[in-house]
Amino acid sequence: MFADQDLPIIFAGLMALSIIVYAILDGYDLGVGILLPLENDKQADQMIASIGPFWDANETWLVLAVGLMLIAFPSAHSVILKALYIPTAFMLIGLILRGVAFDFRAKVAQVNKHRWNQVFKLGSVITSCSQGYMLGSFVMGFESSLTAYLFASLSALGVTCAYALIGSGWLILKTTEDLQLKAIEWAKFSGKISFVGILAVCVVNPLINQFVFERWTTAPFAYFVVIIPFACFTLLFVGHLVLKQLPLKNDSGCWLPFMIIVVVYLFCFCGLAFSFYPYVVPGQLTIWQAASAPESLRFILYGALVVIPCILAYTVFSYRVFWGKVEDLRYY
Repeated sequence: MFADQDLPIIFAGLMALSIIVYAILDGYDLGVGILLPLENDKQADQMIASIGPFWDANETWLVLAVGLMLIAFPSAHSVILKALYIPTAFMLIGLILRGVAFDFRAKVAQVNKHRWNQVFKLGSVITSCSQGYMLGSFVMGFESSLTAYLFASLSALGVTCAYALIGSGWLILKTTEDLQLKAIEWAKFSGKISFVGILAVCVVNPLINQFVFERWTTAPFAYFVVIIPFACFTLLFVGHLVLKQLPLKNDSGCWLPFMIIVVVYLFCFCGLAFSFYPYVVPGQLTIWQAASAPESLRFILYGALVVIPCILAYTVFSYRVFWGKVEDLRYY
């Protein structure tokens, strides 16, 4: 059905799909957690309600991405997990804090809800920073140097701001009145920081990685690379203009900021994937070197072709069922 040399490419594509879908879906609910106001319980309840039906299922895509790497690229999984053991542990701690706080804030006495809001916000920040740090370490090829640690730390801040940006876009889409106005201001602020972050990556990435520099400056690849930052900067500028016009009559156009941010995410991810392909571990392992035996990949592929469409189907179904503006949070 598929040639042996094509199987690693297919699994790399499936893993890339899982990562970008996770970054968008869990990105916005992490962003909502980051933005959670600690001084206004009513708005905090509305924000939690906006992600309530989705947030737990969004993490399925993270599990899928890690599972695909473990099964399809075991040697790369070993190298990456060894290099990122500590930030991965922090990410899991953050996810646990979020899960516990999400349930406990609904069951404790009203006077104690504020404490669990703090825990939910803290878990969101820890998770986002951990994922940003891991991304920065990946870009640096998992180096153990001061420069690598500084870049990874800056990446942690950048990813956290990017999640806040898409989280604010989600809130503009799902909320109304005062909370929506506040989300618009959050989007303006985080959008400016994200603009600077993307610009910094475009400057720093080729300077610290010779392979990326050659990929970005060699024709015909260079022509394609130029399109990506230009599109991102243009979209962020257009998005800022849209935010200045919101909210419109009948709340029309409330979906535009979120969709613009999603497209920016897609361009950024394509730029990252294009920069490092075919390496799954930068400068160390290509997808063919890290791949499992063709017989194993072919067997696993049959299962993936069943499981992934099912995950996509129930994801689309859940968003279809719970579409529309958020209502007051209620528990029965």
